Amino acid sequence: MGVHAPEMPIEVNDETGVWTTDALPMLYVPRHFFVNNHMGIEDEIGAERYAEILYKAGYKSAYFWCEQEAECHGLSGADVWHHYLKRLSQRGWGFFITEELDIEKGTAKVRLENSAFVYHYEKIHGKKVNRKIDYMFTGWFAGALDQIAEAQGLSVRTKAEQTQCAAEEGCDVGYFEVTPL
Repeated sequence: MGVHAPEMPIEVNDETGVWTTDALPMLYVPRHFFVNNHMGIEDEIGAERYAEILYKAGYKSAYFWCEQEAECHGLSGADVWHHYLKRLSQRGWGFFITEELDIEKGTAKVRLENSAFVYHYEKIHGKKVNRKIDYMFTGWFAGALDQIAEAQGLSVRTKAEQTQCAAEEGCDVGYFEVTPL
C-alpha cells in the first residue's frame, strides 16, 4: 500500500496556530477521537435523532463551504461540486465518487468508498453493524447542490439520503442520492 503527502494546501498561522486550507479554518483531529464522540452522541440520543441534527448542520456547512470555495477559486457549477468531493476525499472521510450529477434537475448520485465511519465501527465491533452509519455526510450533498444551483440562478432545491452503506451485509461501498424536494 502506497502513501503520499496531503494533496491540499495547509497553512498554519504562526501567531494563532489556526490551520487553513483555501482560506477556510480547519481542525486536525485523530479519527478515533472524532468517531468516538460521534458514537457517544449516538448512544445518548439515538442514531435517528442524531442523523436529523447532523443533516441540518451538514447542509448549512456544505452550502457555506461551496460558497466560499467558489469565490476563493473562481469556480462555478459542476466544478464547485467536483472540488467539494475532491476535498472531502483528500481530508480522510473516505473516497467520494460522483456517479451522476445534473444541477439543473437537482439530482446526484455519490459512491463512498473507504468510509472513515465504516472503518472505525468495524474495528470497534469486529464486524459489519448492518445499518447506515455514514449519515453525517447526507446533508452535505443537498447543501452543496443547492448552493451551486442557487449561484446559477436555478430555483431547484434538494434533499439527500443514504441508500446503501458499506457497514451493511453484502455491501462494499456506500451510496447517496440527491433528488429535488
